[in-house]
Amino acid sequence: MLRNTVCALATPPGEGGIAVVRLSGSDAYSIAEKVFLPLHKNKKVADAKGYTALFGHFVLNGAEMDETVALFYRAPHSYTGEDVIELSVHGGSVMADALIEALLAAGAAPAGPGEFTRRALENGRMSLTQAEAVMEIISAGGRQGAALAKSALDGRLAAETEEIKQSLRGLAAHLTAWVDYPEEDVPELAPEELRRTLSQAKEKLDLWLKNYGAGAVLRRGVDCVLLGRPNVGKSTLLNLLAGFDRAIVTPVAGTTRDVVEQAVLLGDTGIRLNLFDTAGVRSEEETDDAIEAEGIRRSWKKLEEAGLVLAVFDAGQPVTAADVALAKRCQGRPALAIFNKQDLAAEDTAFDETLLLPYFKSSVRLCAKDAASLKPLCDAVAALLGTARLDPGAAALVNARQFAAASAARDAVGEAIRAVDTGFGLDAAGVCIEDALHALADLTGEDATEAVIDQVFETFCVGK
Repeated sequence: MLRNTVCALATPPGEGGIAVVRLSGSDAYSIAEKVFLPLHKNKKVADAKGYTALFGHFVLNGAEMDETVALFYRAPHSYTGEDVIELSVHGGSVMADALIEALLAAGAAPAGPGEFTRRALENGRMSLTQAEAVMEIISAGGRQGAALAKSALDGRLAAETEEIKQSLRGLAAHLTAWVDYPEEDVPELAPEELRRTLSQAKEKLDLWLKNYGAGAVLRRGVDCVLLGRPNVGKSTLLNLLAGFDRAIVTPVAGTTRDVVEQAVLLGDTGIRLNLFDTAGVRSEEETDDAIEAEGIRRSWKKLEEAGLVLAVFDAGQPVTAADVALAKRCQGRPALAIFNKQDLAAEDTAFDETLLLPYFKSSVRLCAKDAASLKPLCDAVAALLGTARLDPGAAALVNARQFAAASAARDAVGEAIRAVDTGFGLDAAGVCIEDALHALADLTGEDATEAVIDQVFETFCVGK
């Protein structure tokens, strides 16, 4: 357990309306009393009840510094489960730094990254999955991503994990009693009932694992590269997505020489795209411009790195060998074919999209100059990335650690099902069920080592 009383800035540094400094620990009230002076002389910090506030000022080296509002929380009814006081001063680094200096001089210690949330975990105020959700909410790139993280913070993932564990514990207890105590005449567990319970657990775990990638997209966004031959409309598409003229658009091949970056929130999908508009791709032999050739090389490099590829083709021109070559590079990737310039498309252009479709997971027809094209593009991206099917309020895995633990649990349950189906015996199934229970305990943090907990909190910001 962490014993000392700690403090840290709980709001972002820099200019703002207010700055909040949080103080947590058994000595929070005695330390605050040395620093904070209520406006009304008959009010005492030591007497302040939980969920109340006092107005006054704080002092540093005996000098009155700034007007201050103090919010009081009494253990265990606080974020950390300890006595907590939050002191608000005017925004800006000067007063916030002075307040922290005063608290440190009065006996507080500086809080480390995530220390307040770690205290909440160690004091039983939240589970490890809930603690991990805190940072996911802070870093969420959109409302749907924040909603997914909040469902974990509300305990949805922990609760549903506990339901799976309860069902598996029931099976494990029955199998153990049947195998170890034959003299007690314990009834044998029917294979049908065993398989049904195991299958229900596996279906739930399969769903979590299936939705993990889409959930990560909603929480963190996705790197998206725009690829295509020169003058197919990539930069126009970038401007459509950005909502303003981010990229220069001309009919001159090679206008975009380097990768142009822009972060956008994709319509109402909740997806943050980290867009990279690249140089028009063609063979390096087709250009004698060294700068353009380097831009093309970087375009192919971005294709290798991207989590989403928007491959743009000119529907007003016949499909070329370069188009097919680009499509082949997209095969097996999360790539969407965009058949642009539909306003110029005509039967006599001989644009044969069937030459390209086999290499893509999905496609969409649009005119990047038309704002009405944004909605079908958003829908196509959401469907491709799987975010369209997600329920933001459902239980969800929020990081790689949870994904690995859920995968191990799913695999163990699958092995138990195979043991039942292939006649290896109920004792073999019981061993697999125990493995699944251990993996689920890792997921919720019940069996988490100090090293695992340290790793979780490495990603946290100071003040949370």
